[in-house]
Amino acid sequence: MLNDADLQAILLTFKLASMTTLILLLICTPLAWWLARTRSSWKGPVDALIGLPLVLPPVVLGFYLLVLMGPSGPVGRFMQSFGWEPLPFTFAGLVVGSVFYSLPFVVKPIEGAFEAMGDRPLEVAATLRASPLDTFFSVVLPQARSAYLTAAVMGFAHTVGEFGIVLMMGGNIPGKTRVISVQIYDHVEALEYTQAHWLAGGLLLFSFLVLLALYTLQPTGRRRRRRGA
Repeated sequence: MLNDADLQAILLTFKLASMTTLILLLICTPLAWWLARTRSSWKGPVDALIGLPLVLPPVVLGFYLLVLMGPSGPVGRFMQSFGWEPLPFTFAGLVVGSVFYSLPFVVKPIEGAFEAMGDRPLEVAATLRASPLDTFFSVVLPQARSAYLTAAVMGFAHTVGEFGIVLMMGGNIPGKTRVISVQIYDHVEALEYTQAHWLAGGLLLFSFLVLLALYTLQPTGRRRRRRGA
């Protein structure tokens, strides 16, 4: 069965995933809107930068974040000049690393919804003298709610399953940076396979339920919208 260290790792992981998902939804909304609407030549490079976590090994991204934010890195030195603790090997560091690593899983569904919307709803809102802000909250967000649900679920699930980047940025500090994936690794190293099975099986079930929700519930929502159109 699960011991206290396992439960601690589970609570820390879900706290990390919740905070990361909330931050990503706030960051990715304006970013996805810009990507969907812009014709700037910067769109390609920004898209490529956002998509790096999809192809880059997590330890590589974690290593460069560690170098950048460590005590000798530019971000680390900047923070120390204000008397702040460098981010590596802290919970805040885990959040920053997770935001970078899960970014494409949140921004891309939202961007796709904004692009599919087209200009027509915005033009209709403009003829009714709605302000840009009112149009966004009254027209854009309701039409993109399915994409937001997908983005939130994918961002949360992806953060829960992280290993390489959280190990590089957070290390293995019990109660502070030791998440589920690192706890499983510790159990395997100690030949505690029963303990590892409990945690790994839980993650496997969680991942299956996430995919089940995405592949079955989302199409139902789209069919309902089409019937109501």
